[in-house]
Amino acid sequence: MFKDLNPLLHSQLRLAVMSILLSVDEADFVYLKKKTKSTAGNLSVQIDKLSQADYILVKKDFVGKRPHTTCRITGKGRKAFSDYVDALKSYLP
Repeated sequence: MFKDLNPLLHSQLRLAVMSILLSVDEADFVYLKKKTKSTAGNLSVQIDKLSQADYILVKKDFVGKRPHTTCRITGKGRKAFSDYVDALKSYLP
């Protein structure tokens, strides 16, 4: 029987962000933008969606006069990602 795929994680960019954050303690916006090859605007929107779902924590501060945003995955985000992978496995033979 097939399990439902989490639509929030089924987006390519959100899935990429979550995958990256699983492998690091935290990542800044510039790093995520470079790794995902996304635009700043699109990445910002997708980070907001993940943050609103409590899948990631977003910390915004300044380094000098420049804004600096860092992200880290939450326990809820880890669980959602694990559940997503399990759901994907249900589609495999």
